[in-house]
Amino acid sequence: MREITLDNLDDIARGAGILGAGGGGDPYIGKLLAREAIRAHGPVRVAHIGEVDADATVVPISGMGAPTVLLERVPNGRECLAALRALERRLGRRATHLTPLEVGGVNSMLPIACAAGAGLPLVDGDAMGRAFPEAQMVLPGLAGISNSPMALADDKGNTVIVDAVDNHAAERIARAVCVELGCQISCADTVLRGDQLADGLVPATLTLAGRLGAVVREARAAHGDPVAAARSLLDGIPLLTGKVADVIRRTEGGFARGHARVDGTRDDAGRVLELGFQNEHLLATRDGVTVATTPDLICVLDSETGDPVTTEGLRYGQRVSVIAARCDPRWITPAGLALTGPGYFGYEVDYLPFGSAA
Repeated sequence: MREITLDNLDDIARGAGILGAGGGGDPYIGKLLAREAIRAHGPVRVAHIGEVDADATVVPISGMGAPTVLLERVPNGRECLAALRALERRLGRRATHLTPLEVGGVNSMLPIACAAGAGLPLVDGDAMGRAFPEAQMVLPGLAGISNSPMALADDKGNTVIVDAVDNHAAERIARAVCVELGCQISCADTVLRGDQLADGLVPATLTLAGRLGAVVREARAAHGDPVAAARSLLDGIPLLTGKVADVIRRTEGGFARGHARVDGTRDDAGRVLELGFQNEHLLATRDGVTVATTPDLICVLDSETGDPVTTEGLRYGQRVSVIAARCDPRWITPAGLALTGPGYFGYEVDYLPFGSAA
């Protein structure tokens, strides 16, 4: 993929919504922003990691906040560029490339819109390989790269620079700012040199998102099984197909937290899957037995269309299929699990190796 155009934007948004593991924000909202930016400024050039000069300045772009708030407080499209310009002023140099901080949902689309507006190429990759709820949960952090300085911007034109002593402190400070500014801001942070991209990014995730969205679309058009098509491309495993029977969700501390119950149908009739989430799905328990945990991806798809269902979009009565997919292997190292494993989120279970209980 050498350019992102109006023709392939839908596929990228759909695939990124699946890769977001329920989080990252509603990809539809981000797609609208990216579409308008491409219409105004033209296609976005895409660079593979190996094409980026060693001394390049690569800036990850993202949104921070509760996805539930995003549904009511839609970005105006200028926040990401404002955050980028504030960060550039703090650095004393201009960015040469942008990249998504995470490939999930709206956070895959905001960097596209920002790249179009800034006239910059986008690196094909992201710093998570999925979506995670907190700013320090990035691969550059495992490589010893700071996420400060961090530039934050809201829809009113306010900008804030965070210079923190470590990545966890930057998350706490930025989250407090986010809550004060209405639980929906844009961020530019975790600056990378070109020679740090191999350690700091999961490569080719925008390409993967596009392929994933395309196989779902093609399976649907051929009257096939779009969920099976997505699962096959991700080499994933089925957890349960059923109906959403209950959702308990609250917006708290700048996150959407809660759990959901899916009652099995078809071949899964009589079975029950419980999902725990904090913006993203973090734990899946089937009939009382843990079957998938963070940092592996737990993805909820519409059973008929294969479209992603985000945590803020879960509703009683929806017919869904839940699948799991492998995370980037760096997340299941001791350091990766300390940062993103189930214990970090307060779940009293150990990381379950992918596929061992399904």
